[in-house]
Amino acid sequence: MKGNRRTRTFIIICVTVFLIALITIAGSVMDPESYAPKFADKNLGPSVSHFFGTDWMGRDMFCRTVKGLSVSIYIGLLASIFSSVIGLFLGTFAGMIGGKAMALFNWMVDLFMGIPHLILLILISILLGKGARGVAIGVILTHWCSLGRIVQAEILSLKESHFVHASYRFGHSVRWVAIHHIIPNVFPQFVVGLVLMFPHAIMHEASITFLGFGLPAEQPAVGIILSESMQYLTTGMWWLAVFPGVCLLFIVVLFEALGKNLRLLLDPVNAQM
Repeated sequence: MKGNRRTRTFIIICVTVFLIALITIAGSVMDPESYAPKFADKNLGPSVSHFFGTDWMGRDMFCRTVKGLSVSIYIGLLASIFSSVIGLFLGTFAGMIGGKAMALFNWMVDLFMGIPHLILLILISILLGKGARGVAIGVILTHWCSLGRIVQAEILSLKESHFVHASYRFGHSVRWVAIHHIIPNVFPQFVVGLVLMFPHAIMHEASITFLGFGLPAEQPAVGIILSESMQYLTTGMWWLAVFPGVCLLFIVVLFEALGKNLRLLLDPVNAQM
């Protein structure tokens, strides 16, 4: 039974990674002419030639959506990796050193989590000039807290384990224990936290872009597409918002499933708790 479960989990992970990679690569190599304005085709509904219809400028919504999703995935992946590394480093440092380091870490976490997440993200994005750079750095600086606190709690638990105490009795340093015992045991939580951080990253990127504080209007991002579509919904052009929104939700659900299955694969005991 365990072997079948692990095989099924591995297949789900492979399918999810394949779909995400397909969208990312398709958006990266896509010809800009495929989603350029073509006024002769404006305001067309979904059809065989235009799967997601066209907008008021005749731009193909399917191509714009794929391109926008690839941008969101790129920013979300980049931000999740850097933010997770920050959480791992700070959580490990605070948990291993303790004392003032732990107090400073807890103060930083309380400070970042005490400010409404979206407001802090918007402020950082504006301060850095918005755009992809501002959004990515904003997500990086605001998403490490939860994972850092999880890592810290896990390390505090591991420090009380018998094999860690035995390592100290053999004369090993704190750095040696952290590298050979602590980090390998925290790594599953780190990987799962990284993957589960991604849906939050792309949703926040889309949210602040939708509000006008993220990516520039000329870039085919999902937040831009949804923001522009709002003024055309009353005219019956429902496809401008429905298809991009459903695709964004699909990506979020995919990564949540990936995170849950990764947790089941890497840490099957705690995943069942």
